[in-house]
Amino acid sequence: MTPAVSFRQLQVFVTVARLGTVSAAAESLSLSQSATSQALSDLERQLGVALFERPGRRLLLNELGRRMMPRAEELLEGLADFVATAREPEGALHGALSVSASATVGTYLLPGLAGRFSERHPAVDLRLKLRNTFEVITDVLRLEADLGLIEGECREPRLASEAWCEDRLVIVAAPNHPLAERKWLDDETLGEADWILRESGSGTRSVFERAMRDRNLLPKGRMELGQHEAIKQAVRAGLGLGCLSRLSVAGELERGELVALDSELSLRRTFSLVWHPERYRSPLWQAFKVFLVESMP
Repeated sequence: MTPAVSFRQLQVFVTVARLGTVSAAAESLSLSQSATSQALSDLERQLGVALFERPGRRLLLNELGRRMMPRAEELLEGLADFVATAREPEGALHGALSVSASATVGTYLLPGLAGRFSERHPAVDLRLKLRNTFEVITDVLRLEADLGLIEGECREPRLASEAWCEDRLVIVAAPNHPLAERKWLDDETLGEADWILRESGSGTRSVFERAMRDRNLLPKGRMELGQHEAIKQAVRAGLGLGCLSRLSVAGELERGELVALDSELSLRRTFSLVWHPERYRSPLWQAFKVFLVESMP
């Protein structure tokens, strides 16, 4: 006899898998913790299997749970589509999509793109999260984001990814910095300069440090900051050199608040799209991914 699995049980299963705790899922679904926990227990009891590992307070999908997750998401998406068909024009996109983006992409590219997509599809709820590259990959691995946008390539073997668009980092200094007049920095100068660095886990920092290592150089970090604006302020104050995406300093360079310095460092990089191959990719997910690809030159 087929187990009588309910919509609520599937909804609880998917939400707990995404958020990692019963309490977070209960808050998201506007349920009590006891009702949420009971729905999850009933689902596992009816199926006769465990779907989660329970280390400490977090609930992590086990191997079977990871296989079941996209099936459950597809069933929920199908029901949502059934309801939406009665309420919305035929073919209209709907639903929620969680997108986690690293700092440069999330600050300088994604807001405009998300705004244009939302104008075309007003029934869509795009949920944007700003992270560093390491945190984006973690979000996607934990199924807390449907899609990730990162700086550089994804080297996590459990995830799928593809190149999205290109970016270039630029070395910047305050106009009154002693090195500003040189315009060109040789290797010796690069190794001796004080640098204002992004935090560990940042894609920008990884590209910069890799470029320095390729020339057998180690940057002297005077300061480590987690935001582009904070780095630009420190560089403008003459505290050191910075290396940031040209996207993030275009305005300051145009206004003369910062100056760009050249070197032999290889500072080109690729922005990448990242997703979990076992995650259900809804029509909304596919439409947004196509939109991102087609929107970039």
